[in-house]
Amino acid sequence: PHVPARRPSDGTLVEGRKTFVLSASTFATAPEGIATIKEQEAIMTVIDQALAMLGSCGPEFGPGLSNHGPMGAEALVALGRPDAVEGWVAKYRTRLGERPANVEPITRASWPEALGILERVSDWKDFFAAELDSAPWRDVLETWLPRLAPGMMAGATHGLIRTAHAVRSLAAEDTPGRRTEVATGLGYWAARYQMLPGVPHPMEARFSSEAINQVPIMPTRMRNPRPTSIFSAVAELDGFPPFAGAIDMAAPGEDVSAFLTDLTTTMARLYLVNAGPASISYVHTVTAPSALRMILPHISDAAARLGARYAWQACVAIHSRGHYPHEVTAPAELPKRDDLIDRAVYSGDEHAIKFTEACLREYQLNPDPAFLLGPLDMGVRYGRKVRE
Repeated sequence: PHVPARRPSDGTLVEGRKTFVLSASTFATAPEGIATIKEQEAIMTVIDQALAMLGSCGPEFGPGLSNHGPMGAEALVALGRPDAVEGWVAKYRTRLGERPANVEPITRASWPEALGILERVSDWKDFFAAELDSAPWRDVLETWLPRLAPGMMAGATHGLIRTAHAVRSLAAEDTPGRRTEVATGLGYWAARYQMLPGVPHPMEARFSSEAINQVPIMPTRMRNPRPTSIFSAVAELDGFPPFAGAIDMAAPGEDVSAFLTDLTTTMARLYLVNAGPASISYVHTVTAPSALRMILPHISDAAARLGARYAWQACVAIHSRGHYPHEVTAPAELPKRDDLIDRAVYSGDEHAIKFTEACLREYQLNPDPAFLLGPLDMGVRYGRKVRE
């Protein structure tokens, strides 16, 4: 992997006695664009090659870990590092098993009974491939995002995230491999469909930053100290009745993008003060709503608002179940965009890559330092593992 200009041992975020203070005024300018026009030409071949390398792989491996291969490859390209994709995918591919066998075809009449059954994931992929063959892909998104949104926690939100990376790639160029990847993302979302306690009711617009301190936090004594996955951890909220009202604590108004910006900013700040045991969990509270943003241009306002309600619910479920706050101090020198990208690539970690890409994209919309300091923490954390 490309070695960063600065060794990843500097600029570490450390626990301390001084409370970390976030201030957007710290930065004078936003980072440069994620990818240039010329880079887009090279991207087309790189993405399709990566998808071909990963095409026969299953959606999970190990104890319920999501296959991040297509997401990580697309994020590397979006970061302007297509040169790193082939080597990264080849190494990541060694973790993965083959796609599971089909069980029984899913039809437009039988699909509700197949929701949330992981063993049907290949059936779901084939179902969505047929849907994409029979209608424009944006129409398929418009139909299915509202149906799948209540299960947004699917695979620790990776159903949404994988679908979104695939959609961004397909929107850039319509190729068979990218259509298959959209079907795979939607299929994984449906097969891992997981509802959380509470359903949204009509309410006035309210930003996440106004509501976050009212979210009920699950007492530590009620939590399994060794959950096997993020989605098994948040499933414990089924036994925590106060959480059911959380979905009605925040909601978008007419500007769904502004709501998502506030949500990602709120959660990026919470990542920093919960980094450590809960760092991977909190990564998804930024990457999931940021993934929904990638889908917004292709769906109606009504579908977008519904998706945003459930994105908020998924984020605060992770927060309620995995809240481990501590004080942190900022490094003396705050990071630059290119250094953060180098750190993520150097680490080779799929979460560091995806988190960095999402945070830099969100930073362009709202230059809050949390969007730079979070990836710095991840780059340091996983860069250290590379050295060790």
